[in-house]
Amino acid sequence: MRHSVRLSYDGSAFCGWQIQNNARTVQGELEKALSTLLGSPVSVVGAGRTDTEVNAINYIAHFDVPDHVSINPEQLCYKLNAMLPREIAVHEVCAVSDEFHARFDARSREYHYFVHFCKDPFCEKFSYRMRYPLDIKAMNEAARLLLGEHDFSCFEKVGGNNTTSVCTVTEASWSVYKPTHVQMMGFPYSEGDYIVFRIRANRFLRNMVRAIVGSLIEVGRGKKAPSWIADLIASGNRSDAGQSVPGKALFFSGAEYSESHK
Repeated sequence: MRHSVRLSYDGSAFCGWQIQNNARTVQGELEKALSTLLGSPVSVVGAGRTDTEVNAINYIAHFDVPDHVSINPEQLCYKLNAMLPREIAVHEVCAVSDEFHARFDARSREYHYFVHFCKDPFCEKFSYRMRYPLDIKAMNEAARLLLGEHDFSCFEKVGGNNTTSVCTVTEASWSVYKPTHVQMMGFPYSEGDYIVFRIRANRFLRNMVRAIVGSLIEVGRGKKAPSWIADLIASGNRSDAGQSVPGKALFFSGAEYSESHK
């Protein structure tokens, strides 16, 4: 019987989601724990692949329980949290239809990328510090050019094995925010010290979000006009786009499924 698992993880401890030989990955840790608890090999399928250092909140995966094994989802959730490393938290395990697929049934996926401008020891692990100002208005003007269905080859890591580079982006924007330690404990800051980029699409290519953020930062620094993003998409050349930003500040922040699969 098929089950889904909802989890969050700190990506700094892993070489991404996807299982690899001789590397510690989230999928590898989850499969190892499930196989031990269920007494037979278990394969796990995730909603999408995250790269090294990239984090996730409310990430969805699925696995099949052998026919001869009976489980209590709540107990399995408890045991998984006891066995998995501290960087992985399992929130829920539940039975789903045998047709459910964590990757192919996802109608959309969302990512957040965090940036800060002040020296802040409490953001350093999960946010990218900028040492120069950025024009958020210009970056949002550029981000609007990402909306719609496009071939995003210009933001795809060279050597990707996707059958198509066409994606449909439905949301893409920057906004100012205040982290918890600023709101609740009075950490000194100036207005606009913390910004976040949010993007939602039906699918993402490998390294796509980090390349998009790096390109939007070029616009924010005044090195490129907002219209440059449209030129990049038309060119399809990865070498024309901006550099990829660090993975530590990127969060997979959710996948949307149909009502029958929630």
